[in-house]
Amino acid sequence: MKTLFFTCMLVPWLVAASARTFDHDSQLIPGSLAGSQLNGYFSDYLKSRRARRALPPADEPDDNPITAEADAADLPTCLLCVCLTGSVYCEEVSPDMTSIPTLPKETAYLYARFNKIRKIKNKDFAQIVTLKRIDLTGNLISEIEDGAFSKLTLLEELSLAENQLVKLPALPAKLTSFNANYNKLKTKGVKANAFKKLTKLVNLYLADNMLEAVPYIPESVRILHLQNNNITEVNVDTFCRSNDTYYLRPSLNEVRLDGNPVVLSKYPDNFTCMKVLPVGKYR
Repeated sequence: MKTLFFTCMLVPWLVAASARTFDHDSQLIPGSLAGSQLNGYFSDYLKSRRARRALPPADEPDDNPITAEADAADLPTCLLCVCLTGSVYCEEVSPDMTSIPTLPKETAYLYARFNKIRKIKNKDFAQIVTLKRIDLTGNLISEIEDGAFSKLTLLEELSLAENQLVKLPALPAKLTSFNANYNKLKTKGVKANAFKKLTKLVNLYLADNMLEAVPYIPESVRILHLQNNNITEVNVDTFCRSNDTYYLRPSLNEVRLDGNPVVLSKYPDNFTCMKVLPVGKYR
């Protein structure tokens, strides 16, 4: 019991030391830190291995360790990972983490990046309805049961980047940021209404997949990354409305279609509702 207590007391000190040396160019979750460090997390490319391994500071931590008197069911996860108030960090866990661990009650932020998680089951998050942010970047996830996120009514940010997904599950309606860069998604693996009900979605990242067409994009989206897919055409209803020549879409201020076989100069009338032209090939 003394060994357990010492281990738990030591963890916050290690996290603090890691935070002091954190690379300012690291990829960060928006909201983890203030200032210029906030805008890197959802960018197209994860920069260096060192940055990828760095732990972002917890959201509103009180630096209190999980003590020996904590719920016994929580201890295995918090000895394997780092648990601070409301946040659980399981970065590159050794021995290999191959599934979602049992999380402490009232977990709000889960960072389980660069492990070997292969599947997300319905039961994994069924009892953790307080989750606001999940980051599973850099795992081996090839399957997500369709109801895995159905009870996460508070979830705002979800990253499934750098996995092996061929289709997307149903997504929570309150998402503001969704990142599925670097997967194996094709258009048939993305339901027609996958994003239609996400009326609060601001950032949508689907770069470096195998999509053949642009999916339905909600009105709320401001940043859309679809570079390096297999998109071959853009129709008049992709961003604008064929039946409404007065329709405008001022919120959409960044669209990336570079690295696709589509030649955007063939469709000049399909971007008239936008305040910026998509980035891509025009010759």
